[in-house]
Amino acid sequence: MLDGLGFAADPLDRLSYRRDDAGEVAHLRARNDARAILIARDMPLLLKAGTELEPLLPMSEIERLGGARVEALMGVMPDGAPVFAEMLADEAVEEQSDSSDGFLDRRVLVVPGRDDLKLIDLRSIAAGGLVPPGKASMLGAAKALMHWHARRRFCSNCGALTAVTAAGWRRECPVCKMQHFPRTDPVVIMLAVDGDACLLGRQPRFPKGMYSALAGFLEPGETIEAAVRREILEEAGVACGEVRYFASQPWPFPSSLMIGCFAEARSRALEVDGVELEDARWFSREEALALLDRRHPEGLIAPIPMAIAHHLLKRWATEGVRFG
Repeated sequence: MLDGLGFAADPLDRLSYRRDDAGEVAHLRARNDARAILIARDMPLLLKAGTELEPLLPMSEIERLGGARVEALMGVMPDGAPVFAEMLADEAVEEQSDSSDGFLDRRVLVVPGRDDLKLIDLRSIAAGGLVPPGKASMLGAAKALMHWHARRRFCSNCGALTAVTAAGWRRECPVCKMQHFPRTDPVVIMLAVDGDACLLGRQPRFPKGMYSALAGFLEPGETIEAAVRREILEEAGVACGEVRYFASQPWPFPSSLMIGCFAEARSRALEVDGVELEDARWFSREEALALLDRRHPEGLIAPIPMAIAHHLLKRWATEGVRFG
């Protein structure tokens, strides 16, 4: 695994072949070492354990917090401990004012009466390294799955309310019998390169000064290679030839899979679309290293190591890419 890459260190045996065995799932849930990942309003609940934060809580916490709307078996840890994901009711947490940083109108989510539980958004958890990589990966999977359940309660075929089955990994319609499965949206993220230069772009929503690899969703009937070429051409006006796969990364915002690639640019002429990108430019290897080290003379930066874009840029800048 790439050092620091977020959500890619999944330690679980997912037991996908045992999800339809209700008796086995119930047995796993009843074990004393079973643990729960609690999700409320799309955010994980972490237990304060001294100076650390623990995302795997005792199963008894579920009922203490009002029960779960949806439960799913995530799998078992290397030591055999079962792990479940639980989506709590919205009422389990409440919004309060927080003036601790001097801003009276800031709103935060809290668990009433529980100073030992803290809600933290997943991006902050991963970016800040607040939990070990394996646990962050489990949190990402749990959040993505619960996000799907929260927004796919009704059958897309007939509109009836569906039932949760297969230990939380399927929803079934009691009326038309259609089965619905959690979705993952594939996204290509790619670094176009031409000799000693690489292409990076900037979206308006990026942090100040950040440039990153270009990215976009795959479309139905499209190969990874075709999507890479199309997105680079649409966003930056650069035609590309050969495409090479690099690595992938689960990205639970809400449920994507980032497919990292390198693409061989056929020219350096740019035509920025002005919609997806507000700017794009070519960077030399020296500049790329400066972006990664946050010492670029213009104050420009690259994404942090939790993002696969960081590793695409680092691999090219330090080792290069060979096509053909």
